[in-house]
Amino acid sequence: MGKAVWALADQTHPVLVHIIPMRRCNLSCAYCNEYDAVSRPVPLPLMLRRLDKLADLGTSMITVSGGEPLMHPELDAMIAHMRRRGMIASLITNGYYLNQERIERLNRAGLDYLQISIDNVAPDAVSLKSLRLLEPKLEWLAQHAEFGVNINSVVGSGIESPEDALAVARRARELGFTSTVGILHDGRGQLRALAEREMKVYEELKTFGSRGDARVNALFQDNLARGKPNDWSCRAGSRYLYVDEDGLVHYCSQMRGVPAIPLEDYTRADLEREYGTRKACAPYCTINCVQRVAVLDNWRSPQTVSARLVAKPPAARTAAAQTAAAVAAPPAAGGA
Repeated sequence: MGKAVWALADQTHPVLVHIIPMRRCNLSCAYCNEYDAVSRPVPLPLMLRRLDKLADLGTSMITVSGGEPLMHPELDAMIAHMRRRGMIASLITNGYYLNQERIERLNRAGLDYLQISIDNVAPDAVSLKSLRLLEPKLEWLAQHAEFGVNINSVVGSGIESPEDALAVARRARELGFTSTVGILHDGRGQLRALAEREMKVYEELKTFGSRGDARVNALFQDNLARGKPNDWSCRAGSRYLYVDEDGLVHYCSQMRGVPAIPLEDYTRADLEREYGTRKACAPYCTINCVQRVAVLDNWRSPQTVSARLVAKPPAARTAAAQTAAAVAAPPAAGGA
């Protein structure tokens, strides 16, 4: 409750930050553009410095994602450090690396929330994140997790049976978890309209009743499902930050390259500037976490400056990002 009151009272601190400790993932879902198969984990000392910087900026909550964050060997230490610095710790995972011992480790680290994305009942060519394969993991979570668990499904991802989202949501409720549904975006985070069959699934999911924090952006979801824009003030770069594996701050996972400022150089002046900056991509944006954070401020502080949404090419990384990559690289092999 204290975090919520402070979020409303103080407009100059990040409410939610997504941070990436590694881009590598063990899966390759057809609709995902946020992973690779080769990246090494960011070293723990560098991750802890980034977490300290976020704490110094007053961040309320951090979500660790990827890639697949459970592949990082020092994830537990990161979670424990977030809690020591007074930040809420959450995790987004595909669930494949969960077992009873891993869940107990997350309990000991102090994890607050975990979200698993499940796309279908049985694996298909689009996604292996299936209820059938993950059912044992869900049962272990129900029995052992001391943190909140949410199950998220994506509608519009092109899976063979969109009705599978209904089975996933029902199973989540049976196990005592919250469940949410997301609408698939394109490569820039913009709306990809639902087909008629998918729209029927979405409407039926709504009859389950709202649980979890998805209640606050139900109107956003309804508009997007119908292909309509939303009138809102995106506070990305201020109340919401996306920090990639190179330590650069971006608006979100789909607007990587803007503003692309090293976290170590990010200041309250940057937060204040982006708070008042209008983003042209906002009306058809489907990035739920950014929308939920924006609810805190939609009623106040109109945005008067327009952002230049021109993503920087990957090669134009800053010296700070290049240094981070060098730290993460393995030492060169020496001669015998």
